[in-house]
Amino acid sequence: MGFARIAATAGALTALVVGTTAAFGATAQAAPNVTPQGVCGSAYKTVNSAPVGSLGTVYLTYNSANGNNCVATIRSNPGTVKYMSAYIYVPDTDAWAEDYGNYTSYAGPGRVYGKGHCVSWGGNIDNIHVSVENSNCATLREQRVTTIG
Repeated sequence: MGFARIAATAGALTALVVGTTAAFGATAQAAPNVTPQGVCGSAYKTVNSAPVGSLGTVYLTYNSANGNNCVATIRSNPGTVKYMSAYIYVPDTDAWAEDYGNYTSYAGPGRVYGKGHCVSWGGNIDNIHVSVENSNCATLREQRVTTIG
């Protein structure tokens, strides 16, 4: 690993830590009002969701004006920091987006263009992982998987 890459990685980690510290304060105050539209944007309508055990829900939203899907994982009871993620993938186009880290109330948004395509999406809170494969399309039946660990 070259010096430039190490320096870039250190800079990115510093930015991540600074950004995360600021986000924790903002997230903790906004936690009672967190909605999929609050994370993804008001033009995004919820089109699917999957429970993450009793810890929260992963939401799939869609913006019909621009054809973008957005995913967000939202905790039922915000509070102490937990490892969380949200991801979305469009198999037809190989487009994907994800967000992961230690958060107090939500992970996301992750946005991809998905008009006319099946999407696979999911996320986790702590050690409970949920994935929904090939959803929101007429040609394939979605498959849901929840794992602990």
